[in-house]
Amino acid sequence: MNTSAPSRVVSFADASRIVREHANRLVPRHAPEVVGLLDTLGRVLAEPILADRDQPPFPRSTRDGFACRAADVAAGLPLEVIGSIRAGDAVAIEVSAGSAVEIMTGAPVPAGADCVVMVEHVQRDRDTLRLSPGRSVQPGENIVPMGAEARAGAVIVPKGMRISPAQIAVAAACGAGQLSVYGRPRVAIVATGDELVEVNQQPQSQQIRNSNSYSLAAQILAAGAEPVRLPIARDERGHLEGIIRSALETDLVLLSGGVSMGKYDLVEEVLLSLGAEFFFTGALIQPGKPVVFGRLGEHYFFGLPGNPVSTMVTFLLFVEPVLGALCGDVGRAPRFAQARLASEVQVKTGLTRFLPARLADRNVELVTWQGSGDLASTSRSNCFLVVPPDQPVLAAGETVTILL
Repeated sequence: MNTSAPSRVVSFADASRIVREHANRLVPRHAPEVVGLLDTLGRVLAEPILADRDQPPFPRSTRDGFACRAADVAAGLPLEVIGSIRAGDAVAIEVSAGSAVEIMTGAPVPAGADCVVMVEHVQRDRDTLRLSPGRSVQPGENIVPMGAEARAGAVIVPKGMRISPAQIAVAAACGAGQLSVYGRPRVAIVATGDELVEVNQQPQSQQIRNSNSYSLAAQILAAGAEPVRLPIARDERGHLEGIIRSALETDLVLLSGGVSMGKYDLVEEVLLSLGAEFFFTGALIQPGKPVVFGRLGEHYFFGLPGNPVSTMVTFLLFVEPVLGALCGDVGRAPRFAQARLASEVQVKTGLTRFLPARLADRNVELVTWQGSGDLASTSRSNCFLVVPPDQPVLAAGETVTILL
């Protein structure tokens, strides 16, 4: 009797496509909740943020200078300075022909003025000023018109956007002290293996501490969800099955370890006995080749390799899109960027590789590491160099892709 899942090892591109297809079908499982503005950071909007009034609510000066009429400046005549306006002042003054008003950045532009001349572009003599030689000014220059950023009632931030400091700032500007956000999905973390002990225990010589539970919990928190760390699952079918059953009380299940080909790698076997459906049982990547993705009833699960760097990389590549959809952020995807390779890199072909690297000033260089169990070296990296499966050499100075 076959006790393992049918093998389906796919390319990185196919694995990514399969994950996206399933993520696109998901909706948040928890009802939206209204929370205080600072408690929304990293959450996903369930209702849009609307402008409560025109933004800006008045024509706003973008420079320190003088509000006047562009035609008067162009005529070259001296302009009489008839007043001053600071940010926050109520404007009771009007600019007429031949006059100007001193104005500060952010202040409302007075009626009659159609431009602001920068203070460093004028020559002032007591209460009059002229445009400096070689300078010019056009109507509308250095003025943001009333309502140019948004009209009252307009959607400023749409539903489904993940909240960053920029969204918090605009919500505050619109008077929104509370926002409706999707509830946090709960994600079960099951680390497997007889070699594991908890972090507060003294490991024996053949044991290691359970770091994967903590790295995954940190990644889950950063993704806007709630980690549920379950007890270490031992390499015994009954114990592992019991832990998996309790994990199904959450919204997504992450299993770390036990997905390779060893005699005691029991994760796929136990999942199959519970009726799991497998979408792939490996991806042609390094690190992380044994990664597993499937569904058990209504619950999606990932079997992530036990080596710590593999666990982190496969979370970034595959778990984040599914977790993002459960949070309400359907477009969540791995973040890639371009950089210049500092030194030549040579690898074997056949796998898409994600190698720990360090990015500085748009230049990226590999971090020396001892493989996917090397946490110490990986902790000194801040990105992963992406090496395509058909490129044995990346030349120094070449533009390359990095996973942030």
